[in-house]
Amino acid sequence: MNEDELGFLARQWDIFAHPHQRPPELAPNGAPWLIWLMVGGRGAGKTRAGAEWIRAQALGLAPFAVEAVSRIALVGETEHDAREVMIEGVSGLLAVHAAHERPAWSPSRKRLEWSNGAVAQAFSADDPESLRGPQFGCAWSDEMAKWRYAEAAFDMLQFGLRLGSQPRQLITTTPRPTALLKRLMADPASVVSRAPTQANAFNLAPTFLQGVMARYAGTRLGRQELDGEIIEDRPDALWSRALLERCRVHEAPPLQRIVVAVDPPATSSKRADACGIVAAGLAEGGMVYVIADETVAGVTPALWAAKAIALWRRCEADALVAEVNQGGDMVKAVIAEVDAAVPVIPVRATRGKWLRAEPVATLYEQGRVRHAGSFAALEDEMCDFALSGLSSGRSPDRLDALVWAVTSLALAPRAQPRVRGL
Repeated sequence: MNEDELGFLARQWDIFAHPHQRPPELAPNGAPWLIWLMVGGRGAGKTRAGAEWIRAQALGLAPFAVEAVSRIALVGETEHDAREVMIEGVSGLLAVHAAHERPAWSPSRKRLEWSNGAVAQAFSADDPESLRGPQFGCAWSDEMAKWRYAEAAFDMLQFGLRLGSQPRQLITTTPRPTALLKRLMADPASVVSRAPTQANAFNLAPTFLQGVMARYAGTRLGRQELDGEIIEDRPDALWSRALLERCRVHEAPPLQRIVVAVDPPATSSKRADACGIVAAGLAEGGMVYVIADETVAGVTPALWAAKAIALWRRCEADALVAEVNQGGDMVKAVIAEVDAAVPVIPVRATRGKWLRAEPVATLYEQGRVRHAGSFAALEDEMCDFALSGLSSGRSPDRLDALVWAVTSLALAPRAQPRVRGL
């Protein structure tokens, strides 16, 4: 193929678009969708998808449009963002058009005009009133989760979406737990596409991916900005995301004592609670480091016991701390069947989960517990655990194991820890 043919092929968006960059056909309720929410990490291809969708709407290009839309709204966080990202950016509207079809851009008027008469106007979400008056057949809103006046700007845009038989809008954004975004995601007329940064790895510098993944993978910021997750804090929870980020370190120092805590499920059926398995260690000076979460669900007692013992061996731990409220002799017997040489410290819950967890949360507040790495599922439970339990109503199995591990190391009365290796 010659250069012109390669260039033509590269512009065939319907061939190269990722699944998350393709407009869905129907909303979850089976009707045509009105709002398409593309929620993704940085570099996941949201801007390119938005620009290509608007190009298809303006030119009436199948399979992404049935007919050309004559009036289009482009709403950025600010005028600068609308111009520099949505229109003039490397993946913006001007870049995705071939030279012969490229619209004329008038920065002073904030207008794009196509040769077929279609017009797109750029707006700033910082000025919701600028959306009062114009009318549109479709719209593209970028980074809505960052808009300062999100509710007002979104409302004004809805009043202007009144042209054609079915005005639609695309919202591309890195997620934040805003009320508007959560409400739109739950709307039956909305469809949601999700994508992490890695979904678009082919178009990203390898050093970028390696660097940000090494630094941010698993952290709250990384889960939001790279994985495209909505990370929330529960106001009445014992832990907060900000607190856990302050407690995070890259790795643990030499540890004087290590335990693997096990919170076994009451039954062994596939629908039973998970078996919480968390390892933690005590360093010189009394600092506790959480070093592993190997919690498993839907397995037999022999399997969760084998998993716990494998972690005990890998961490070179001193003991297994096992809750024995649910069949104490059975718990010890199951562990002994796998390896009778493993020392087991039985613990029995005499207080509720909240009362057991509260002193451990206080240790976090005092800066006496660190997380050596990221434990996303465990931290989700911690930040969702309140007096009424988890919001899902499920048992906080990972959290229970964490509480037993930290309690054993820092709160339970015991003899002075031996120095490891002596």
